[in-house]
Amino acid sequence: MFELNNILRENIKNLKPYSSARDEFQGEASVYLDANENAFGSPLEQNYNRYPDPMQYAVKTRLSEIKGVPPRNIFLGNGSDEAIDILFRSFCNPGVDNVILVPPTYGMYEVSANINDVETRKVNLTNEYQLNLEGIAEAIDKNTKLIFICSPNNPTGNSIHREDIETLLTNFNGLVVVDEAYINFSRQKTFIQELTEYANLVVLQTLSKAWGLAALRVGMAFASEEIIEVMNKVKPPYNVNEASQQLALQALQNVEQVNQWIKETLTERDQLVLNLKAFDFVLDIYPSDANFILVKTTDAKGVYNYLVSHGIIVRDRSKVELCDGALRITVGTPAENKTLLNTLKEYKA
Repeated sequence: MFELNNILRENIKNLKPYSSARDEFQGEASVYLDANENAFGSPLEQNYNRYPDPMQYAVKTRLSEIKGVPPRNIFLGNGSDEAIDILFRSFCNPGVDNVILVPPTYGMYEVSANINDVETRKVNLTNEYQLNLEGIAEAIDKNTKLIFICSPNNPTGNSIHREDIETLLTNFNGLVVVDEAYINFSRQKTFIQELTEYANLVVLQTLSKAWGLAALRVGMAFASEEIIEVMNKVKPPYNVNEASQQLALQALQNVEQVNQWIKETLTERDQLVLNLKAFDFVLDIYPSDANFILVKTTDAKGVYNYLVSHGIIVRDRSKVELCDGALRITVGTPAENKTLLNTLKEYKA
């Protein structure tokens, strides 16, 4: 039976979080003399002399309307990477606890684990890029606190079978972190609606991909109110700056535009797959639920270097587990995809 206090670090249980000036006051005022800010303004067209809302209430309220979950179940961070790091710092004792990773997967899980001195136990995906549930069960012990699952997966692009994730949520007494950075492009529905069913579920999403706001660094975590309270306790007081909050709020008013981009991306993805399959050096293209494809080639390094020489950058994933000979190619605009294909027509293996 999952119990949050059983996996929470003792020092985090007893942590008294920093109380910022804006945390101690709720509401509006006409004169702010509490935070030692420059009262005269800033040398910019828009004033940024005041500290931002530490809890990002306006952005969370809008996200709540879009996602269908209460603001109290939403954490906002400086990219999803901050949420990942906070989960390690909140629930994993350095040098003692461990987490489960399922390669090939997003690299920051391991980087964050190493920074926090937390052991990683790797259970490779199957040849079909699905979970090895038996292997995961064997890797878990009393010090296993987190399992990270990227779905749709990066770099493979496929969605992980939903019933396998549900099996872990039901049977694991730690946190199951489902990273849905690419969920907007997927046929699989989000796990956000399952928050009330699974107390140990954390869902990560981002505004960097489908929403086109990678430069703003706004990541989201959705979880139980208790887990979100822990994350807010550990985070820096002003972790999402005012410019990012205001621009994110502006972007979140344009759902129709984003949905149109998603449709165009999926159309371009299917056309790109069809055209790439015609090349002799392409051995396979794996099914994708993301805005990229994993392409197995006869010579990944050779194709990569050839494209670089023509000013086209893709990702060489050939050294990653289960990705021999593979390139990860992001779906571009119609013009970018045409340039890629025309350039590859001249490639000599």
